[in-house]
Amino acid sequence: MQAEEIVLSVPDGPSVSALLSATPVRGDGGIETVVVTFQDLAPLKELDRMRADFLRMVSHELQVPLTSIRGATATVLGAGTPYGASELMQFFRIVDDQAERMADLIRDLLDAGSIDAGTLSIHPEPSDAGALVDAARSAFLSGGTGHDVAVNLPPDLPRVLADRARVVQVLGNLLANAARHAPPSTIHVAATRKGDQVELSVADEGRGVAPDDLPNLFRKYDGGAPGAGRSGHGLGLAICKGLVEAHGGRIRAESAGPGTGTLVAFTLPIAGDAAVPTVLHAPADSTRARVLVVDDDPRTLRFVRETLDDAGYDAMATGNFRDLARILDAERPSLVLLDLILPGCDGIELMAEIPALAELPVIFISAYGRDETVARALDAGAEDYLVKPFSATELTARVRAALRRRASPAVFSLGELAIDYRARRATLADRELDLTATEHDLLCALARNAGGVCSYRDLARRVWSRREHVDPKLVRAFVRRLRGKLGEDAAEPVYVLTERGVGYRMPAPSAE
Repeated sequence: MQAEEIVLSVPDGPSVSALLSATPVRGDGGIETVVVTFQDLAPLKELDRMRADFLRMVSHELQVPLTSIRGATATVLGAGTPYGASELMQFFRIVDDQAERMADLIRDLLDAGSIDAGTLSIHPEPSDAGALVDAARSAFLSGGTGHDVAVNLPPDLPRVLADRARVVQVLGNLLANAARHAPPSTIHVAATRKGDQVELSVADEGRGVAPDDLPNLFRKYDGGAPGAGRSGHGLGLAICKGLVEAHGGRIRAESAGPGTGTLVAFTLPIAGDAAVPTVLHAPADSTRARVLVVDDDPRTLRFVRETLDDAGYDAMATGNFRDLARILDAERPSLVLLDLILPGCDGIELMAEIPALAELPVIFISAYGRDETVARALDAGAEDYLVKPFSATELTARVRAALRRRASPAVFSLGELAIDYRARRATLADRELDLTATEHDLLCALARNAGGVCSYRDLARRVWSRREHVDPKLVRAFVRRLRGKLGEDAAEPVYVLTERGVGYRMPAPSAE
């Protein structure tokens, strides 16, 4: 019996629908045993219901502009006498407006898919919050909804880090949602500084939201209570939430109940002296170890990010490997999970090209589990290697082990030599060494690998950004200068030992 749908029930009690499959296990003497499996159909039916709701919502939203477009074209084509130029322009405007509405729906669907998959990336830059509000207000008023927009921004409001188009999209969705659930009236937009963030808010005088419905306000396709936030096409507020969190902010809603109006507020970080590059779809948490996941597979990104979040890590995910150097510099993760095969690129090549990766534990994730591939990745400096598919338990265990291995004291001590990594300060017999930035990086690279050998290529990768093109003679020259400042003779070194034909090593503190 294969996938037979049955209903299990008890008299005057609950019932459950299930799929029943039964397979006999035969032996020499005939059937020895039977394997029977039951699968609860409730989750599958709920998934089918959600899909049906989604299709109904999309079909309804598409039907409205399509009806307008067909009506306009049918009127023009079926006219007995030709329309004048001015009349034709009116019909063309109807077609153009409704086509733009359909394009907005498609953009919303694509954005929602990127948010769900964890592949949404934004590109923030220092921006004037007032200019963002003005852009959204102008676009909203041009739609002729009958609502007015009152803006109240303090004159000393600092600049924010924002992807301008995305924040205007958020404000536009919030204004449209406010207009949809309120009669023609004034919508209020305000802003205030809260610590290192700016909070923008949009408040309407509409029908409000019941307190019990506020937690569902930013869920997709939630067709529940009035005012439950179907902005645009049932996706607007959910997309707002994803876009705001991609900036590292938060979004919330307030309402005293039906008939009292609704306020939706969101935060954006205040801009510093320089713009931050691509910010990933993950809110930051400074109390947790930060892990960056780089993969072009949306399903892997989502699984890994959710698994690490549940395990207590601050997980970030991106498919934008081409901007990885700037992402590492801006986000400063403690560990990187890197896909081995990326579109047009090899993860091992990225390790050779991006200096910051050499200083971080990197765990490769790949569907290729051949010994030669694993050995090549580990030889390139990877901390570990995970073969897809892997379980949540294995993933968190390997991440935990890699971070534990890399956890080093803030100060390294070997004889009279001491290195304070955080302060970038090195002393010898309590006398501070006058080292250049490159000499200090070279000393730290040897100290972090104390007890092991650092090849010329390893040192080039960790100290010089050009890596593959650094001549070993340059490494030797800097080692000679470093030894001179350490006051040791190359014939009888104490701190930097030569491994002929390979590179250099520093003794482990326990080997003194």
